[in-house]
Amino acid sequence: MLIQAPTPSPTSTSTSTFLIHQPLFPRSASLNVSRANGVMNTWSSRRELSRRMVVSAADDQSNSTANSERKRKVVEHICLLKTKENLTDEEEKDMLDYLYTTQYQMRGIIAISLGRISEENLENYTHAVYMRFQIKEDLAKFYENPFYLGVLKKHVMPYCHGLINVDYEAEVEDDILPIFRKGEEFNYGVEFVLLISFVDNAFGVPVQHALASLARLTHGFPSLIVQSTQGLNCNPGNKEFTHGVVIRFRSLEAFEIFVGSSEYKEMWRSEFQPITQKTLSIHFSVDPVGTEIM
Repeated sequence: MLIQAPTPSPTSTSTSTFLIHQPLFPRSASLNVSRANGVMNTWSSRRELSRRMVVSAADDQSNSTANSERKRKVVEHICLLKTKENLTDEEEKDMLDYLYTTQYQMRGIIAISLGRISEENLENYTHAVYMRFQIKEDLAKFYENPFYLGVLKKHVMPYCHGLINVDYEAEVEDDILPIFRKGEEFNYGVEFVLLISFVDNAFGVPVQHALASLARLTHGFPSLIVQSTQGLNCNPGNKEFTHGVVIRFRSLEAFEIFVGSSEYKEMWRSEFQPITQKTLSIHFSVDPVGTEIM
C-alpha cells in the first residue's frame, strides 16, 4: 500500500513515499485490538480511532512530559541499499542474515532492525538497515571493523549497486528498555526512516523550529509511536541529506492515523515545506526478535 506524504517543497528532487507493512498489537486503549490465532482484529473504525487518538494524546501529555526529563544520548546509523533486480530469495536472506548478526560479532551495537522496502521509491532503494550505538566512538570503530568490512565485501556489495549511510546523535529516555529498544513494544511495528535536506539559508532558527515541532508532535501521540529520534547528519561521506529521523510506529494503522492527521499535515506544510530541498522516506516491517537484553 502506497501513501504519499505531504508534498515537499517545489524545489525538492524526491517525493516522500511511505511504505507500509503489517501492524503491531498496540497496548494503548486508543488502538484497542485483540489477537486470535495470530491475526490482528481491530474493533474500531478509522474515524473512531482518529477521534480517540486526539483524546489519548491530551490525556497522556502530562505523563509524556514527566517521562522526558531524564535523557540519554545515543548515535543512530541508517543504511539504505539498492540491490540488483534479479536478487534471489536465498541471496537476500544471506545478505540480511549477515547484516543482522553483526550485532553479535562486534561490540557497540545496542539495537538493530532491518528489512525489505516493499514499495518502489524514486531513489530505487530496496532494503534498509537501522543500528544504534551508545557513543560516536563505537560507530567509528564499527565502520573500520574487519568483520563488518568482510560482511560488506562478501555478503552485501555482490548483491548491491549502491548504498547510502546517514548517522546522527539523538536523545532517548534514560532507561534500559528505550535505550536498547527491548521489550514487547519493540518486537513488532513499522520502522519509518525520513532523510531531509534543508536549504542552506534555513539553518539556525527555521530548522530548529521545524524539528522541534516534529518532536513535540511525535511525543504527543504515545498511543501510536513507541519512539522517535532525529538529528544532524554527521556522516562525512554523505552530503546529500542534512538530517535524519527514525520513528517506530506501533502498527500500520497507527502510522496511517498519524500521517493522515490534520496536525501532521499542517506541521509539514507550514514548518517543513518552505525550507526543505529534498526528502526521502521509506518504511519496513519489524519482525519479532525476542526481548532479552544482550
